[in-house]
Amino acid sequence: MRAHVLQHVPFEGLGSIEPWLTARHARVTWTRFFEDPSLPEAADVDLLIALGGPMSVNDESLLPWLRAEKSFIARAISLGRPVLGICLGAQLIANALGARVYPGPHKEIGWHPVYGAPAEGGPLAFPGEFLAFHWHGETFDLPPGAVCLASSDACRHQAFRFGTNVLGLQFHLETTPASLDALVERCRDELIAEGAYVQTEDTLRDAPRQTYATINALMASVLNALVTDRTAAPAPALESNTVKGSVPYA
Repeated sequence: MRAHVLQHVPFEGLGSIEPWLTARHARVTWTRFFEDPSLPEAADVDLLIALGGPMSVNDESLLPWLRAEKSFIARAISLGRPVLGICLGAQLIANALGARVYPGPHKEIGWHPVYGAPAEGGPLAFPGEFLAFHWHGETFDLPPGAVCLASSDACRHQAFRFGTNVLGLQFHLETTPASLDALVERCRDELIAEGAYVQTEDTLRDAPRQTYATINALMASVLNALVTDRTAAPAPALESNTVKGSVPYA
C-alpha cells in the first residue's frame, strides 16, 4: 500500500497513524507544502491522508498551492481512493466537495466530548459519546451527498463521510503526548483566547495515558474500516466542476 501524506506545517504530523502504517508495511510518501508543493499522480496513491495546519482553506491568495491541493484531493476521491482528512484536512475535503469553510461560532481547543451518530456511520460509525482532542477555529458546511457522523457542543460538523472511502475528522484521534507537545509549543499563544471551549495548557497536558490509548485505538479502527470496507459503497460521483477544482467558498 502506498500512502501519501499532505503535510502543511512541520509540527503537525501523523501521530498514532505512523505505527498503523508501519504495521501494514505501507510505503509512505509526502507532500510537505512548507518545503515543496509538488504532488504525485493521484492514481498512484492507495491511501491519501491530509493533515492539519493553522492556515485556512480560503488562503489561496497567500498560499496558491491550496487550489492545486484541493484539486488533487477531488481527483483522489473521484478515483475511489480512501481519503482521510484531519482538522484542516477535513476542511480541505469539504471545500473540494463544494462546501463552504468559515470561522465557527466557537474556537475549540482541548479535550472535549464528541457525540457520534452510529446509525449514520456504517463501518465508519463512532461511539455515541467519546472524548477527543480539538484545536480549531473554523468549521464547514456539510458537503452535498455527505453524511454527518459526529458533533460536539461547540461544532455541529465534527466528522463526515462521503460514501465509505472518504472521511473528514475535525477532531484529532491521532494525538500522542509528543504531538500535543509540538502543537502547544508552536501555538501556545492561541490558548489565551477567551471562550468556554478553550482549555489551559495545564488541562491539555493533564490527560492520562489511557485517554491517548483510547483515541489512538479509535483512530486505528477508523483507518481499518476506511481501507478495508471502502469497496462496499464507494463515494458518489463528483460533478465535473468539482473535480477540476472550481470550488465555491466564501
